[in-house]
Amino acid sequence: MTDSILRHTAIRKTMQRTLAALFFLLSLPCFATAEDFKPLFNGKDLSGWVLVNTPPQTWSIQDGMLICSGKPIGEIRTERMYQNFELELEWRHMVPGGNAGIFVWADDITARGVPFHRGVEVQVLENAYGNTQGYSTHGDIFPIHGAEMTPINGRGGNRAFPTELRSKPSPEWNHYRIVCNDGNISLSVNGKEVTKGTKASPSKGYICIESEGGIVHYRNVRIKELPDSPVDAKNTATANRGFRSIYSGLDLADWKVADNAKARWEAKDWVLTYRAMGDKQPSRLEYVQPVQIAGFVVDFRFNDASEGLNLSAAGFKSPISIRNNKESSYSAALEKQGSWNRIIGEVSEDKFKLLINGKSFEVPYTKSEGTFGLESLGDLDLANIYIR
Repeated sequence: MTDSILRHTAIRKTMQRTLAALFFLLSLPCFATAEDFKPLFNGKDLSGWVLVNTPPQTWSIQDGMLICSGKPIGEIRTERMYQNFELELEWRHMVPGGNAGIFVWADDITARGVPFHRGVEVQVLENAYGNTQGYSTHGDIFPIHGAEMTPINGRGGNRAFPTELRSKPSPEWNHYRIVCNDGNISLSVNGKEVTKGTKASPSKGYICIESEGGIVHYRNVRIKELPDSPVDAKNTATANRGFRSIYSGLDLADWKVADNAKARWEAKDWVLTYRAMGDKQPSRLEYVQPVQIAGFVVDFRFNDASEGLNLSAAGFKSPISIRNNKESSYSAALEKQGSWNRIIGEVSEDKFKLLINGKSFEVPYTKSEGTFGLESLGDLDLANIYIR
């Protein structure tokens, strides 16, 4: 009788332990298996990706790797938006102190006056870049250029810092696992979760790979989509508007300028500059490919030697003339001198609607094909030149 009771007691305890273990396993997060993931980079070409403000020369494919030259500073993005997902990839810097990044939930094009998107950046720095109170090289996450995020393990700002430094130095490979779900984001570096943020906005948008000066290799870039959650327009990034960059950041290919002024136009990475050197004559830069303009984006910045900018295209009755003084009809919309301005144009029936730093104007317009031109009156800085 005693042996029977003992056997039943032992069986009951075994079943209790088994059930407890089962409940524990069911309570763990459901991580994706290798079969759940799909390649985000096919190892052969840039299918599924968009060259936002970097030319084809910035990116190359070798031995199944995506290689970024780092020049010019800028980004590529996915063709489609993603909301909730798990992203895995491997990366390595080939230059000590190199800089790069992965952006999530980003807009279709870059933000005003910068070569980067609004979104949340997952830092990809090489160890020799060094650590400070303001940033670390081993897996920071932070919102950038108008995005929002509440950091976990922050230092008083909006940047989330890793709880452990796990990144390997150049030229060793590192593995990132980025989980984005309902506005929450986490990063695992080489197999361990170290960085987290919450309440991100936008929480739906494009995935971007950043070029920022250093040679970086990427491989095994793959994604598993998770079920979508409700998201409103405020928390959705700006969707594709069909813009394409017409400034390479490397040179003035596809642009025509008078011979006597060529030396004064200079491609300085993502910024295109003109320095008048005391010459009072305007200098016109013309895009050589004929286009029928349906819209454009141009960022510009004036300094003390700037008189203004004229923007023209086939279909305009007269150039859009923006002057660096209080007499301009657009002057009230301009930022203070030395700050970046953004002008966005789009066709609206028989008129062209202009937004200068968000303020609306209308310009008479007739649809027709021709050239697109930018004319500098004195010194001028240009960036983020897109047309559609």
